[in-house]
Amino acid sequence: MRFWLPLLAALATCACSPSGGSGAVEVAVIGAPESLFQQGVRLSPAAQHLHAATQEGLVALDQAGQVVPAMAERWIVTDDGLSYIFRLRDSTWPDGDEITAADVRQQLRDALARVKGTSLGLDLGKVRDIRAMTGRVVEVRLTAPMPDFLRLLAQPEMGFTKAGSGAGPMAMSRNAETGVARLTALPPETRGLPAREDWEEVARPVAVRALSARDAVAAFSRGEVDLVLGGTLIDFPLAEVGPLSRGTIQVDPTIGLLGLTVKSEEGFMADPARREALSMAIDRGALIRNFGLSGWRESSWVVPPGNFSAPPFPADRWDGASLEDRRRIAAARVRAWATGPEREAVVRIALPRGPGSDVLLRGLARAWGEIGVSVKRVAPGAPADLELRDTLARYASPRWYLNQFHCSLGAGLCAPEADALVRQSLTEPDAAVREQLLIEAHAALVEREAYIPLGVPVRWSMVRGTIRNYQPNGWALHPLFALSQPTT
Repeated sequence: MRFWLPLLAALATCACSPSGGSGAVEVAVIGAPESLFQQGVRLSPAAQHLHAATQEGLVALDQAGQVVPAMAERWIVTDDGLSYIFRLRDSTWPDGDEITAADVRQQLRDALARVKGTSLGLDLGKVRDIRAMTGRVVEVRLTAPMPDFLRLLAQPEMGFTKAGSGAGPMAMSRNAETGVARLTALPPETRGLPAREDWEEVARPVAVRALSARDAVAAFSRGEVDLVLGGTLIDFPLAEVGPLSRGTIQVDPTIGLLGLTVKSEEGFMADPARREALSMAIDRGALIRNFGLSGWRESSWVVPPGNFSAPPFPADRWDGASLEDRRRIAAARVRAWATGPEREAVVRIALPRGPGSDVLLRGLARAWGEIGVSVKRVAPGAPADLELRDTLARYASPRWYLNQFHCSLGAGLCAPEADALVRQSLTEPDAAVREQLLIEAHAALVEREAYIPLGVPVRWSMVRGTIRNYQPNGWALHPLFALSQPTT
């Protein structure tokens, strides 16, 4: 599904654009200025976009979010789904050395070591072995089939570097004074592709900066940038295209987690039934209608049922019970606890700063006020009962959702029995049994009441009419290489 907020007005005679269809494409990614050049395995959205352009892996994501060749020119998957065999392009590292299968084997091993202890490392848990078969052929063996494996290899954190320089499709220069990264698309022949005589004419440079949401929107409105990326629900109330901007606001059809992670099991939050009461009391549709968003998909489950091959439970957790009935049950649980001495039903919730957090807090306070619970807002990092979680999925399997709550990550309440079932699924050869293990793991996590789901994350962009090769997609990653408009 694609979300659109229509252009408020467009006056062609008054259009302004920094590039005007030529020159550098000016891009602002919402984030702290230093986040653009972040390193490591927990990258900001700004750093993810920059890494994807400059540090390519075996495969990449195109502007539609589809997996495409990168350092590998092609690949095959064995019939049992346990082996991925990649043939590398005839290309070189930035220093001119040939890229070999042995290089790639070591790069993949290093990447797996780097992400160990993260949710991405858990996602890659099915990798059993990596082999260099010949000079340009690499094999990756898995413990069990994983249809989404290529999508994981396309993640920006899985890009390759040598001596600090990436083997991506774009070269970067950094202006230390302004914090702007200038990217130039490399000629095809440097990437093992046929040369193009008109490359300099068709490939535009891309200038990228990280700005706060407010500054990015203002820069777009003033005509200083062509594209704003990385907007979230927290800053969505700032999103507005002016009547002279010739731009649109586009919202990605994302999947992932938007909800509240339980951080405390003390006081009111000690009982899973009372934690469920908080979830029961929320009118999720009304919560998002306060933002003026249409088409948003709500969820009352950790894993949406449609992510399984056949939905194992109803779309609504409470099987169609009315909001009034749910709140009546929830209020009774609150009253039963509050009758004790000096007991007050207060929930501390940690939310980031931003106008969207203010809207969200008001909606939650209204909903929980209906059942006798009051809300206290605290800053991120402060002691809290609940904390906002806003995370994009890297692939669509139920295993991604379950891995987000793995006890080793220390992100909040967890369910060790769920982790054990997911771990068992990694080596299970039978697809039906694997899915049943994940269904049972999900049930264990739901019983724990470790998370209050709201729905899918919100990611929005502001797009100038002169921009080509931009498409909303489910992963909210928009390749900067594609924006440079080469046709090969």
